[in-house]
Amino acid sequence: MNPKKAPWYFLLLLILAGESVFILPFVLSRVFRPIVLEAFDLDNFQLGICFSIYGTIALLSYLFGGPIADRFPPRKLIAVALWMTAVGGFVYATFPSFFVLKILYGYWGFTTIFLFWAPMIKAARVWGGSTSQGKAFGFLDGGRGLVGALFGTMGVLVFSFFITSDIPHASIHESKMAFKQVILISSLLIILVGGLVWFFMKLDPKTEQELKLDKITFSQIQKVISLPSVWLLMIIILCAYVGYKITDVFSLYAQDVMKYDQVKSAQVGTFLLFIRPIVGVIIGILADRWKTTSLLFVSFIISFSGALLFAMGLVTASTALLFFLSILIVASGVYAARCLYFAVMEKGRIPLELTGTAVGLISLVGYTPDIFAGPVMGFLLDRSKGITGHQHVFWMLALFSLIGGIAAWAYHQLYKER
Repeated sequence: MNPKKAPWYFLLLLILAGESVFILPFVLSRVFRPIVLEAFDLDNFQLGICFSIYGTIALLSYLFGGPIADRFPPRKLIAVALWMTAVGGFVYATFPSFFVLKILYGYWGFTTIFLFWAPMIKAARVWGGSTSQGKAFGFLDGGRGLVGALFGTMGVLVFSFFITSDIPHASIHESKMAFKQVILISSLLIILVGGLVWFFMKLDPKTEQELKLDKITFSQIQKVISLPSVWLLMIIILCAYVGYKITDVFSLYAQDVMKYDQVKSAQVGTFLLFIRPIVGVIIGILADRWKTTSLLFVSFIISFSGALLFAMGLVTASTALLFFLSILIVASGVYAARCLYFAVMEKGRIPLELTGTAVGLISLVGYTPDIFAGPVMGFLLDRSKGITGHQHVFWMLALFSLIGGIAAWAYHQLYKER
């Protein structure tokens, strides 16, 4: 199948939607992690439990949502997912109890995945065609990173604006009220993005019809399961996603180890977000000129190297330059892997019309870190305070980067001639 090329603004809307849907459950807690812990009266393990509940619901949503993406137009599924996610933001802004917060994260596990994830990946494959998969997924993930960075920057500015006293001496009440404004503004913007997607992210009718399947048969599922690329991608994405989840702790590292205040810690999280679009653009340019499979392998080696700098305790309060350099290394490897792991689907001979089904099956294993990474990180950080707990987290990153690198090398060897 070789559908008609979608226009550039199609990709731009996909990028905007692709990160907006994750602002509330993930980006805000990545940028404002110390504030989230304080405002909701949580420890790291409890926040990890919320992420775990999200991941459990998301796991089922990947499996059952994948085939839906092969039956309905991506724009409608994506728009509805955005609106449903934004509704949860208004609950989040009330600072609910831990019990309600767990239900909310379960709800977000459904809204951000069931109608959203597989349609987004399929839409990106459609835009990339047979020759620009690296560009499609590099620009998608890099663009999503830019959207996340802009949301993060906006959040820091809004938070700073509503803090009336000196930031280091702000009361818990002041921090909560300022963070509430960040949540409400983010929710309204997500609703707006949903409207833009619904009305403007359209494919021509013939292409939409070609990409739709009337039903998904067992033989089609068997065909997907039989592909070696599907099984290797399960391992590759699992390891890469552990790395992505671990980037959540950088703002906390800034506070616990580097001794930064709340706003400076949030700025570290925002700095991290700005690395992602730069990496995405570089990968988008390089991936279609070089072998995407070999670049995927290199990305794991880079994240492994950066993880060792933190794991060996070399990054301390007296090494500020090394801190930012190490963040740059880890983030470059992690974000490069994210750009590439779906870009290699074309080389792995996964049929375009079965993309949703394949993504659902791959994600069933690949995104299990949504279940276990949060609680494990929280346990490691709470058990050993200060730099020691963070070292344990980065040893975890080093291990998964090593395993991911081995799987990526196997994928490269299997499909490099195709």
